[in-house]
Amino acid sequence: MEKVIIFCAPSGSGKTTIVKHLLKTDDRLAFSVSACTRAMRKGEEHGKDYYFMSQEEFKTHVTQNDFLEYEEVYGGNFYGTLKSEIERIWQAGKVVIFDVDVVGGLNLKNYFGQKALGVFVKPPSVEALEKRLRFRSTETEETIKMRVGKAVEELAFESKFEQVILNDHLEAALEQAEEVVERFLSHT
Repeated sequence: MEKVIIFCAPSGSGKTTIVKHLLKTDDRLAFSVSACTRAMRKGEEHGKDYYFMSQEEFKTHVTQNDFLEYEEVYGGNFYGTLKSEIERIWQAGKVVIFDVDVVGGLNLKNYFGQKALGVFVKPPSVEALEKRLRFRSTETEETIKMRVGKAVEELAFESKFEQVILNDHLEAALEQAEEVVERFLSHT
């Protein structure tokens, strides 16, 4: 079953929390680990959270056409999806689940076409999103402002996705995500 499920949202909307929940509760899914050039955060693991690369390594993969999609985000950091990662998951008989930003999600939807389900996770408000980013305590004031500004732009793209989940109450959002995934996987 070569299918992909793409969860995307502005930073701080809760998509990673939802994707982690789905991975724990549905053994048909496998996480697509993205490559990136940003610094590893506390608690992150290479090969599990991201494939952490230098900009030079990343650019070598670009020239070798190893990425399905990639982009530069947040001032010089590159993120991308390696083709080999998708093949690895499909060969294991799993459905790929992505946790990507909005532009990456749109690119993946275009690439995979009918094999893909695009899910947009929407925060209750821009103010709530900013509060979540501050609560993380992993961002500087400058990056918070940058992420909030980008989020405002990204919210305009929700209509481009098949499903929108409002993450106002986490338990309800998790339940809705489970239902959306089940519907997609039960239709062959």
